[in-house]
Amino acid sequence: MAGSSSMMVAGLTAGALTAVAYLAFQASAKAPEGFSRARAQASPAGQQVSRDQARSVAPPAGSGSGRRVVYSVGADRVWLVGDSGKVQRTFAVTPGSVDPTPGSYAVTSRSSSVIGTDGTPVEHVVRFTDVDGVAIGFSAAVDGTTRPTTPKPRTGGIRESRPDGAAMWTFATIGQRVVVTP
Repeated sequence: MAGSSSMMVAGLTAGALTAVAYLAFQASAKAPEGFSRARAQASPAGQQVSRDQARSVAPPAGSGSGRRVVYSVGADRVWLVGDSGKVQRTFAVTPGSVDPTPGSYAVTSRSSSVIGTDGTPVEHVVRFTDVDGVAIGFSAAVDGTTRPTTPKPRTGGIRESRPDGAAMWTFATIGQRVVVTP
């Protein structure tokens, strides 16, 4: 009897694994394009590029040289550029309702976690200027969301994804140059 029970368990296990593999295949075949690992994203010029290609896209002309954070207000994109001038990471951001003026700045303060001006808990806050009393800086919402820009309250938080916020936190220490381009 013990032998037949073992055979039955083995048969059921094999059947279950086959069913799971089939369902996984079906799910991946029907998944929306946005769920692809190398999903396409719009570049500033409007053409589609893969995530890996986006990492190698050069920062805007005139953004300087050497180690720096480059933020394009018009493209809503950030580049983390290393000492050699090579892009280490680039990513899309969601701006606040107040934009910084194009120019060169330095990181002036950082906070590991705070409540944003809009009431959202944020982490990895990297501030580099203020405009009419509104602090301007990069941050990631703790809940992982980015909110659309709203005119009220006036916010200077440039929202990143949590992984991008962690990369910014590591890269942009106090005094790090931040170049804002149109």
